[in-house]
Amino acid sequence: MKRVNLIILVLLAVAFLIIVERNLLNLSDILHLENPDAGMILPFESEVSPDLRLETVRKGEEIPVLITAAEERLGAVVAAMNSVYQNSKANVVFTIVTLNDTVDHLNEWLTKTRLKNVKYKIVIFKPELLKGKISKDPQTLEAVKPLTFARYYLPAYLPEAEKAIYLDDDIIVQGDIQELYESNLKPGHAAAFSDDCDSASSKGFVRGAGNQNSYIGFLDFKKDAIKKLSMRANTCSFNPGVIIANLTEWRNQNVTQQLEHWMELNTREDLYSNSLAESITTPPLLIVFYKRHSMIDPMWHVRHLGSTGARNRYSPQFVRAAKLLHWNGHYKPWGRTSSFSEVWDKWFIPDPTGKFNPVRPHAED
Repeated sequence: MKRVNLIILVLLAVAFLIIVERNLLNLSDILHLENPDAGMILPFESEVSPDLRLETVRKGEEIPVLITAAEERLGAVVAAMNSVYQNSKANVVFTIVTLNDTVDHLNEWLTKTRLKNVKYKIVIFKPELLKGKISKDPQTLEAVKPLTFARYYLPAYLPEAEKAIYLDDDIIVQGDIQELYESNLKPGHAAAFSDDCDSASSKGFVRGAGNQNSYIGFLDFKKDAIKKLSMRANTCSFNPGVIIANLTEWRNQNVTQQLEHWMELNTREDLYSNSLAESITTPPLLIVFYKRHSMIDPMWHVRHLGSTGARNRYSPQFVRAAKLLHWNGHYKPWGRTSSFSEVWDKWFIPDPTGKFNPVRPHAED
């Protein structure tokens, strides 16, 4: 009798366990139907803070970007850097070339604002580099801005980099800078630029400013040194406000030394065009890179926003679609009269020291 009771108890226990297991399985099915994404959450995703997640995606290949910082234009530099940083998740590292008396102001602006997490290093430009390379003509000296020549020395400022981007300060980047960085340069080319004949609007703009959309607007083709180069005077010039540089080729071809050679020769033979405005950094680049440079996608360098009539030339829709905007010309977006200054305003960060303040436009063209 005891043995029978024991068998019955064992059977009851087994039956009970079977019932419990079925109930648990049914409950699991119900939960899965109510929450079909259960079990799909990546480990720790919800526990990672936004800042840490941002730092994670910014790890990887560094994208070196060089920009110059003149004291009177620091607001432009900050706006340009902010636009690059905010519109990309890439690991951008800025090299900022400036003069000694600007370092403290620049550091304070960057560390006390939302740019405090930006990776950057400051290097000091030595104006003595230009000794013997700039004409002593008073009118020329007045137009000389030493920092504009920093682009000649890219490999010196970025000794570890194989590729880099140079940007003028009067730009705003609306696309992901990594896309520009990954642009392909042709074999043997040390740099890529935007040709001034790459769009109908560019032609129209520059003709009104002295025909500087071709080589003859920058160089004097009557001079023997220029004649010997056998360059076509009507060749499209290019704008060096945005440069993608293959620094390995730049070093191998001694590009910096070639540029310095033409600067020095100009001081003796006056090779630049008489109609040349302020772009005295452009002629040596045009010579050295004559038919030896790659092209930048036109949408990655929409130019002449600082020229008269820019708002009539470009629609607001086109400006919004552009990847990079450049206010080259007399009218800067932080000045009194400029087209599309409202676009620049979105990226400007007020100066914590109060020294730099944009002059709000009174009227727009």
